[in-house]
Amino acid sequence: TEFDVVLKDVGAKKINVIKVVRALTNLGLKEAKELVESAPTPVMQAVSKEAAEDAKTKLEAEGAAVDVK
Repeated sequence: TEFDVVLKDVGAKKINVIKVVRALTNLGLKEAKELVESAPTPVMQAVSKEAAEDAKTKLEAEGAAVDVK
């Protein structure tokens, strides 16, 4: 089964959320910033449950609101 990680809201620590998104997706700074600023948006798609839960934990630790679908 594959899961999508959806960034619903960035929260107060936008720079930290961008750093986490970069680490999770291997995007460049500009691309990660655009992705974060376009929330709600999928950050990762068709990943394992473990990868999705790991991403959710890391993003929520920085104050972001995240859904795993």
